[in-house]
Amino acid sequence: QVQLVESGGGLVQAGDSLRLSCVASGRTFNNYHMAWFRQAPGKEREFVAAINWNGGDTYYVDSVKGRFTISRDNAKNTVFLQMNSLKPADTAVYYCAAKSLLKNYQDGRYDYWGQGTQVTVSS
Repeated sequence: QVQLVESGGGLVQAGDSLRLSCVASGRTFNNYHMAWFRQAPGKEREFVAAINWNGGDTYYVDSVKGRFTISRDNAKNTVFLQMNSLKPADTAVYYCAAKSLLKNYQDGRYDYWGQGTQVTVSS
């Protein structure tokens, strides 16, 4: 089993940038596809972005394309989410997630989850 710990959230203004980090421990990091999800107050958790096990392929929800970038550093067991041009609609708790590289990294079904980090964007 892999353990995930997110960091980097905070309170920013519309148009600002934030970089979220998620450090994994417990298993070989490059055995896992990684993803970011978010959950806004009163809403269901939604998929944001995913990256395959070696970082060679990425996938985004339409609402963040061109603004968010997911990346990973397998040597540091870390996945990142660079968020630019933030909007109030991006306000949510952001969760890091992992799944085995044997599964489809784009299907939104992930097995391991972090505790989340709050991102608040003021207008």
